[in-house]
Amino acid sequence: MHTYNVSHLKQLESEAIFILRETAAQFERPSLLFSGGKDSIVMAHLAAKAFSPARVPFPFVHVDTGHNFSETIEFRDRFVEHMGVRLVVGLVQESIDRGTAREETGPNASRNALQSVTLLETIDAEQFDACLGGGRRDEEKARAKERFFSHRDAFGQWDPKNQRPELWNLFNGRMAPGENFRIFPLSNWTEMDVWQYALLESIELPSLYFAHEREVFSRNGSLLAVSEHAQPQEGEQVSNERVRFRTIGDATCTGAVRSDAATLEEVIMEVSASRVTEREARADDQRSEAAMEDRKKQGYF
Repeated sequence: MHTYNVSHLKQLESEAIFILRETAAQFERPSLLFSGGKDSIVMAHLAAKAFSPARVPFPFVHVDTGHNFSETIEFRDRFVEHMGVRLVVGLVQESIDRGTAREETGPNASRNALQSVTLLETIDAEQFDACLGGGRRDEEKARAKERFFSHRDAFGQWDPKNQRPELWNLFNGRMAPGENFRIFPLSNWTEMDVWQYALLESIELPSLYFAHEREVFSRNGSLLAVSEHAQPQEGEQVSNERVRFRTIGDATCTGAVRSDAATLEEVIMEVSASRVTEREARADDQRSEAAMEDRKKQGYF
C-alpha cells in the first residue's frame, strides 16, 4: 500500500485551484482583482495553473488610485502582458472628476477609501458578477470573518446575515440581478505561506518587497517613502535608509520597514521572526479600530 505525503503548500494550492475553477463554472462574467501585490500575483499564478494549457478565462481588474508606486505599475503592465490576459483599469481620478468620489485633503489625505467607489463603478460598467480577491483571513479581523464566497448586495455592501454556509466544499453562488460575489481563494493562506509558495514556484515579485535604499520619513508611526504623492511636512526629517515593503498599496499610506532582507529566503526568515502583521504598516488601517470593517461594508475588496 502506497502512502502519499503532500506538503501544506500543495494542499493550499489544490484548495485555491478548486475555488478558481468553481468560480469559472458558476459565474458568467468573473474577474480577478489584480493590485500588483504578492497575494494577487500568487493568485494569478494559481489561475494560470488551474486552466493550463488554456489561457486564464477572465480579465484582470486593477483599481488605480493614481498614487501607486511607479514600480508597481511597471510590474503590473509587464506581468499582464506575459500572462496574455485583458486588463481592465478603473481610475479613481475619473470617479473624482465625475463627482462620484470626493478627494480627501490635508497632510494625511489618502485615496484608498475611494477605491470602493471606483471598483463598484467598474463592476457595473463591465457587468462582472464575481470578483476574485487575494484577501487572507490572517491579515485583519474584518477579513477573518470572510467565507470563500462572500456575497455582496446591489450596493456592493457586505452583510453578515446574507452570507451562505460552506459545508463539504459546496459553494452557493446564486444571487439576484445586480448582486455580486467577492471570492477569496487564498482565505486559508498566511503571509508565510505566500512567501514560501513564491519561493517554491520561483514566482517573480516586485522589487519593492526586497531591501533597497530609499528616502523615507516618519509620520504617525509609519515610515513613508518620499514621492510626489507623499512629501514630508515641517518638522519631519528625511533620511536615506535600507527598507522594504511587507505590503504594497498607495505611496500615501503604505509604510516601509527597515530591513536587510534582499532575497526570498531572507524575507521568509524575517517574516518568521516578526511579531506584528503586515497590515500594521498600512496607515489607513490604523485610522480607527474598525477601519477595515467600515470599508468592507462600503464595498471594499
